[in-house]
Amino acid sequence: MDRRSEPNRSAIYATTLVAFLAIAGIAVVDPILPAIGDAIGVTAWQVELLFTAYIAVMALGMIPATLASGRFGFKPVLITGVSVVGVAAILASFSDSIVQLSVLRGVWGLGNAMFFATAMVVLVNLAVDREWVVGLFETALGLGFAVGPLIGGLLGEVSWRLPFFVCGVFMVLALGVAARKLREPTNRQAPVRVGQIFATYRRPAFIALCVVTGTYNFVFFVVLGYTPLFLGLDVIPLGLAFTGWGLGLAAGILVVGHRLAHRIGAVQTVGVAIAGLLVCMVLFATSTSTAEALVVLVLSGLCMGLANANLTDLALGLGSSDRRVATGAFNLVRWGAAAPAPIISGKLAEHSLSLPYWVGFGVLAVGVLVYLAFAHLMAAGYGERVLWSRWNRVAAGTEHAPEEPVGEAY
Repeated sequence: MDRRSEPNRSAIYATTLVAFLAIAGIAVVDPILPAIGDAIGVTAWQVELLFTAYIAVMALGMIPATLASGRFGFKPVLITGVSVVGVAAILASFSDSIVQLSVLRGVWGLGNAMFFATAMVVLVNLAVDREWVVGLFETALGLGFAVGPLIGGLLGEVSWRLPFFVCGVFMVLALGVAARKLREPTNRQAPVRVGQIFATYRRPAFIALCVVTGTYNFVFFVVLGYTPLFLGLDVIPLGLAFTGWGLGLAAGILVVGHRLAHRIGAVQTVGVAIAGLLVCMVLFATSTSTAEALVVLVLSGLCMGLANANLTDLALGLGSSDRRVATGAFNLVRWGAAAPAPIISGKLAEHSLSLPYWVGFGVLAVGVLVYLAFAHLMAAGYGERVLWSRWNRVAAGTEHAPEEPVGEAY
């Protein structure tokens, strides 16, 4: 399709740019976590508050952000979210205590909740070619996870405060672009009610997907939040290490994830991803050198990319037909399950450096068991098949057929 036939290209590119900056803002903290701990004089679990506060508030903010988008429109909520992130990031660069930093990271998470509750719906409604716009959005997210740690590492070598400040400045610039270029979708939808969101959890296949996603996201933030402390590298090498992780993530999303899903189905691709990540947890816990741990870090990013390329597609196919409702219900579980992972990892590390990975293995193992028991339901609801055909026959007709799926990654 000729991209010139897209009438809202500037608005789509503006939203995608903000998505890139929002994800880079999450990942920019990774390389500077040890430096923050040394500068402020706090323990590992206290440093991990920067992640837990951010993710917890983001999870709790998803529902009110979804409700607000239905009441006030997508553009005002999205621009408000970008503004909140920019202000919180700049103020964080002047913080003197872990409490101040954690509070501001929580405010930062609230701003990101406003953005992520609206961005994908805006893009899908503005675009003529949905496949193109989803690919563009996923590209921005993958690159954000790859570039964020590099920015954090390079700037953090000067001062741990500088990555926060620069991220805030970028968001202010993005705000100017968003205010000028973003457009409200013309097909205005009715406001969302809280009951609609929680009613989505009555669908058995959707519940199974949420359990699998919750355990996966817990492990995602064990890797993202704890591994910077586990590796024990300086700021720039740590930034490069997580840039490698981000490139693995991007490759999983952009190169492998959807291609594999086209061959074996989205449900089975998620199964491959969580099985691979389960192995990575064992390899992390038993690694005997930094080089070995770095290889596992990149491999874990690839597995996470496979999962991220397909999980939201499945959520939108198995959840409510209203994408706002399905996304809100799914993101509440996704981020809510991730929130305790960093701080739990920090406390466990006081007993053993490998213990957070063993606990992550145990949590994800639960998700793998749920996946094995209910993958046939998810596949049937999504219009796919899994290898165990006998269960497919039992599951036939038990779930609704999905509408055209739309992809999203973090």
